[in-house]
Amino acid sequence: MHFLSPILEAYIAEHSENEPELLSELTRETHMKVVQPRMITGHFQGRVLALLSKLIRPKHILEIGTYTGYSALCLAEGLQEEGELHTIDINEELYDMQRRYFDRSTYGKQIHQHIGEAQRIVPELDLTFDLAFIDAEKKSYLEYFEAVFPKMNKGGIIMSDNVLWTGKVVEPVSQKDKATQTLLEYNRMLKEHPGLETVLLPIRDGLTLSRVL
Repeated sequence: MHFLSPILEAYIAEHSENEPELLSELTRETHMKVVQPRMITGHFQGRVLALLSKLIRPKHILEIGTYTGYSALCLAEGLQEEGELHTIDINEELYDMQRRYFDRSTYGKQIHQHIGEAQRIVPELDLTFDLAFIDAEKKSYLEYFEAVFPKMNKGGIIMSDNVLWTGKVVEPVSQKDKATQTLLEYNRMLKEHPGLETVLLPIRDGLTLSRVL
């Protein structure tokens, strides 16, 4: 399901902040060398993430789902001078590519990579976070949240990506479609959670912002 026409999407991108050159290079290399390049965050959503991070000015950022590192670089733009971003991914094959682009940025020393299951890694981090971005295996979103929420500072923001799931959340759901079933439960949980203030934004494939009360 396309929520906006390609013409409108192009207009939106053209009238938003330009994509940094480093991220343009990362986009090109991702499309040339990596499986499922559509998973990359992309220009418009990347600028949204960067601006939100700059507004929040987090000291510590947590990201679940690094892929090739595009969203991490966007989020890092808002870090405080002594801040850190911890990004977690299950796929170690992309580690070197991520690191290469992180080190070319001005935030390289502030970005820390972790390989493995977020459900295990997050509880072991001796930090609390001002901003978290969840964008990994959809069937595990509820588990990610259970790991992330206790690590959030009051007033912190949890961002959840792909929560509209190409429109499948408003269509009949097959019993075999565990990803959509999980996202339906996840979206309900965020809306009803007594410790959150939540708004779902129709940005790209759906981006939810949840403020920790």
